[in-house]
Amino acid sequence: MAKLHRASVRRSEGRFLVEGFNAVDAALSTGRALQVLVRDDDADRHADLVHRALDAGVRVQRLSHRAADKLSETSTAPGIFAVCELLTAALGDVLARSPKLLVIAVEPREPGNLGTLTRCADAMGADAVVLLGESVDPHNGKSVRAGAGSLFHIPTVREPDVAGALAAVAAAGITTLATEMDGELSLDDADEVLARPHAWLFGNEAHGLPGQVLDGADHRVRIPLRGRAESLNLAAASAICLYASSRVQNRGR
Repeated sequence: MAKLHRASVRRSEGRFLVEGFNAVDAALSTGRALQVLVRDDDADRHADLVHRALDAGVRVQRLSHRAADKLSETSTAPGIFAVCELLTAALGDVLARSPKLLVIAVEPREPGNLGTLTRCADAMGADAVVLLGESVDPHNGKSVRAGAGSLFHIPTVREPDVAGALAAVAAAGITTLATEMDGELSLDDADEVLARPHAWLFGNEAHGLPGQVLDGADHRVRIPLRGRAESLNLAAASAICLYASSRVQNRGR
C-alpha cells in the first residue's frame, strides 16, 4: 500500500491512498473507500469512521505504529487511512451535464496549489475541475490533503490535449475567462459575463497561462487591486474569481 504514493503504481492499480479524518470521511460518504486502515492507538478516536466503514461493508484493518508511519506522508501520522478507486472523470461527460461553472487549470505542477484550487472550486459550487496538459496527479497525497476531501465531491478531469479540450469547452457554449493584470474587463464589471456558463482558466505558479491559451480566452479579466500589493498568487486570485462567479450565479437563492 505504501507504493501507492508513487503515481506510476496508482495508475497501474487504479487505486490511491488517502490519510486523515477529512479525506477518509469524504471517501466513506461518497462510497469510494475500498478499505480503511486505522492505527491501534487511534481506533477509539476514529470509532465513528470505523463503524461507518463496517456498516458499509468496507474492510477495516488495524495498524501498528510502525505500519502507520510507513503509510503516512506527514511528520505525524493521522492514524486513519483509506484505499480508494481513482476518481478522474471524462470531459465529455462533464460537458454533457451543461455545467455553469468550470475551473480549468492548465499544466498545474504544484500539488498543494491544486488541492487548494479543488477545495475552493468545491466550496464555491463549481461543476468540475479540468486539468489540461502535463499536470500533477490530483491523487497525489499532498494535493488530496490540501483539498481536505474535496476531490471526492467534485468531478476532476485530466486531459493532455490542451487545444482539443478548450475547443470542446467552446463548442459547448461555455465562455472562457483568463485573469490578467491589464485585462480589458474588470471583475467588478463582469456580472453579465459571470451570469452565463463560463470557465475560469488558471495557469501554474511559475509561468502563468501559455500565450496561446491566454490569447484564445473570450475575456481577459483583471482583479482590481486597491492596496499596494503588485499582484496575487494563484490561490488568492482563484478564490476571488470563483467567489465572484458563485455570488452572481446564486444571487437570490
